[in-house]
Amino acid sequence: MKKLTILFISIIMSVCTTYAKKPKTVTLKFIQTADVHGMFFPINYMTGKTVGGSMARVSSYVKSQRAAFGNNVILLDNGDILQGQPTNYYWNFIDTQDENIAASVINYMKYDALAFGNHDVEPGHKCYDKWISELKCPILAANMVNAATGQPYTNAYKIIEREGVKIAILGMNTPAIPNWLSEDTWSGIRFEETVSCTRKWVKLIKEKEKPDLIIGLFHSGLKGGIETDEYDENATLAIAQRIHGLDVIFYAHDHQANYGFIRQYEEKTDEFPFYFITKDGNASSPFSLSKTDSVLIVNPGSNAQSVGEASITLTMENGKVASKKITGQLVSMKSMPIDEDYMDHFADEIRRLQAYTYQTIGYFATSINMSDAFFGSSAFIDFILNLQMKITGADISFAAPLLMKATINAGPVTTADMFNIYKFENKLYVIKMTGAEIKNYLEMSYALWTNQMKSSDDHLLLFDNERNNVLKNLFFNFDSAAGIDYTVDVTKPEGQKINILKMSNGQPFEADKWYKVAINSYRGSGGGELLTKGAGIAKDEIPSRITYRSELDQRHYLTEEIRKQGTVNPKPNNNWRFIPEDLVAPAILRDRELLFGKK
Repeated sequence: MKKLTILFISIIMSVCTTYAKKPKTVTLKFIQTADVHGMFFPINYMTGKTVGGSMARVSSYVKSQRAAFGNNVILLDNGDILQGQPTNYYWNFIDTQDENIAASVINYMKYDALAFGNHDVEPGHKCYDKWISELKCPILAANMVNAATGQPYTNAYKIIEREGVKIAILGMNTPAIPNWLSEDTWSGIRFEETVSCTRKWVKLIKEKEKPDLIIGLFHSGLKGGIETDEYDENATLAIAQRIHGLDVIFYAHDHQANYGFIRQYEEKTDEFPFYFITKDGNASSPFSLSKTDSVLIVNPGSNAQSVGEASITLTMENGKVASKKITGQLVSMKSMPIDEDYMDHFADEIRRLQAYTYQTIGYFATSINMSDAFFGSSAFIDFILNLQMKITGADISFAAPLLMKATINAGPVTTADMFNIYKFENKLYVIKMTGAEIKNYLEMSYALWTNQMKSSDDHLLLFDNERNNVLKNLFFNFDSAAGIDYTVDVTKPEGQKINILKMSNGQPFEADKWYKVAINSYRGSGGGELLTKGAGIAKDEIPSRITYRSELDQRHYLTEEIRKQGTVNPKPNNNWRFIPEDLVAPAILRDRELLFGKK
């Protein structure tokens, strides 16, 4: 009997050993959305037009993938979902009692994890803290640190297990937020530099969790943007090249749909040759690279027009990864069918949103076009500039285009139109500046904006030499002014373009005099660096210069002014112009057609 028992045990152990050695193949599909900016439904509520993409189409695609891959689909969002559309504004600031729509959508679609984006911080603590509490999945940002505890404000990473595969999802946000947002929106939080923070957390995760895969979920663009001695706004390339251990980096923030493999180098190396294999955003087939010194990076772009994917096939032996193959691709959502069950689920929210968005608040006697603001004093921008001075009593006002092609037609003005007049939830500030600082501020703005013309055949605007008909710099930093009369000589180099003639009320403009200047909170937080690099004001000095901060966002005050007037008739101030006119006039006609097409 004893011999039979021993024989039986031996047979069982042999079978178990044979089974344990049998390789197991696991395929995981990671799907990423990013920079959705409130595009939850297949309508742009700023224009009233239907759109391709949207989360209604993403939902349809995700369901099809879950039908094929089951629980091995891992759904991730990479930030900037809480701001962008009237949809967001309604649930962020109007209906603050019900669950935020940005939580409802994430919960309905059963996301596994989210990363914090800079625009998710923008609505302020009251909004995003409530939103966090409503989410049924974790929101990740290892470098957003609670100043009181020294620990991440939410979560650094999330562990997920699928078929015996242990996956760590590590989140990061761009650390440049204090350059754009007022401190009250992020009070109690400090932002760590992303490269060193990623290195620290990858090491910790390896030691503590011993995962089979580490996935980066980084709200950070590929490269460029704001670069300081402390951090880079966009650090994905640097992280991919320098930090070993990440299998895939999903990235975002720069809205540039892309994917490819980045070659990795020794972590201590400071300079890296650029090696990037890529496909364009319309690529239909995935590609892979078997080299062990490369990491896949994926960015789906913005507004749920595409999703980014990584498919990882692992061979498991004795509970460990023996091999893995990683492929990446972008999948367009533009022609994906709308998920009708999703639309039915949110039918009541859509009804309430439409009632809010399409209500009439007043009338415009004439049409205004944002395109005019690129070529001189315009009714569109001057309406904003003038109201800023009226509200604050400031001497001078600065503002820039926030959309390139916005048009408000004569006739009824709706709530939706207000999001075209003023896109962001910026507040209104007043800052003390000298006349010399004001001139230097405008010198930088117009240097970002205009070419140095030598003949009438040259461009007026500063175009990117590498991309046809695309402006070299970000147009929301093209500030013009009200309250002063001035000319912009486009034949002159930076620093010599601006000639301030007088105050618009007829008084002299003086370089050494102090003036009250109305700006938005983005600018007042250092956004665009016009106050720092332009005017020459030290970053840490700006808060002490600010004498007024509005309680509510600028769109609110613009809306109230239209309601108060009933009918508004915006006209350009005509307080500034480009010179010399013989060079400028033909260039304006050509550049307008390049940017906006024929009328």
